[in-house]
Amino acid sequence: MTQSPQHTEAPERTVVPLTEPADGVGEVVATPAGLAKVVAAFGGGRGAVAADAERASGYRYGQATYLIQLRREGAGTALVDPVALPDLSALGTAVGDAEWVLHAASQDLPGLVAHGLLPARVFDTELAARLLGMERVGLAAVVAELLGLGLAKEHSAVDWSTRPLPVDWLRYAALDVEVLVELRDVLAQRLEDAGKAEWAAQEFEAERTAPPPPPRQDPWRRVSGTHMLRDRRKLAIVRSLWEARDASARARDVAPGRVLPDRAIIAAAQAMPRTAGQLVQIGEFAGKGQRRRSASWQRAIDEAMALPETALPSQRGPSNDGPPQPRVWAERNPEAARRLSAARDLVARTSEELRVPVENLLQPDALRRLCWTPPLPATSDSVAAFLRGRGAREWQTDLLSGPLATLIAP
Repeated sequence: MTQSPQHTEAPERTVVPLTEPADGVGEVVATPAGLAKVVAAFGGGRGAVAADAERASGYRYGQATYLIQLRREGAGTALVDPVALPDLSALGTAVGDAEWVLHAASQDLPGLVAHGLLPARVFDTELAARLLGMERVGLAAVVAELLGLGLAKEHSAVDWSTRPLPVDWLRYAALDVEVLVELRDVLAQRLEDAGKAEWAAQEFEAERTAPPPPPRQDPWRRVSGTHMLRDRRKLAIVRSLWEARDASARARDVAPGRVLPDRAIIAAAQAMPRTAGQLVQIGEFAGKGQRRRSASWQRAIDEAMALPETALPSQRGPSNDGPPQPRVWAERNPEAARRLSAARDLVARTSEELRVPVENLLQPDALRRLCWTPPLPATSDSVAAFLRGRGAREWQTDLLSGPLATLIAP
């Protein structure tokens, strides 16, 4: 009897912890004289510039950058304080058209640009990993899989606005750029071998040149739990408390959630207290800090309670130019629902064949808009033009415009 071959799992790759930067942990550059030395060193360096940026999300208001890490062959690693040195444009000029290597570039580029650093070219190691179909795309996971090195991530969510920064945090920050260029080289070769190098180049350029997002309509609606409220007066309380919290957080430079948690806003909206005394009976307002500010929170609630019906927020939220939620398509526009179902299947199959995540193959919003109001006539060229108008890159339209046109044509 012929036996089936035995299938054994490949042995796991040994991961070597990366615990110390090659050049040690240097001082944070926070003076014009120190910056001048960095500019000279990086201007005389070679090859790509590895970069990373640290924020204080969850601690400070907004998304300001509190530390910038840079590394270049021949220049070593520099840790720069952008609070003390807000204008770093001389550094950008010094490296010229060198490629900048970042992980999740869309997160860090706005902060770099705010300080005068607009790279001429970008390589995003996270986005490269996505295009290659890697299952885990966090920096530590990609470094471990491709380089066999272990990056500790225990300081990823600390308060980077702290001054002075602890040495352990600085070590962590320096290690984040230690092997980025080496990682870039491995990923670039894999992209080339997979025939995806041009796709990646287009994605990187789109990230580099992306405009800032427009202001969000009704940002208060993002308070967690708002969807549970079915009363417009309660929604008005959420809006009023959100506005009061935002003003306080901005003035104090503190993350809004630390001023007043979302759960407290929802609890107050549900209870609709009439006095500060009633407000502090709510568990989320019983703490010392919230009791101290209870009068101001109650004023915000009172303002919402006094609004006329005509000034109350709608249940649906602000209108936009997009199609309705897909769950109602079958009733409102059965033909559009058919198109969307078929188009989603097509994109999912293509995603699996190419080992590219669906969201990286084509933005879901663009697909929905195409299926709701397709161009007439629906041809490969008209579909491609439609998708470009929604931000699709050429490699995406090359792959999908023809098959999608066939699907959505009457």
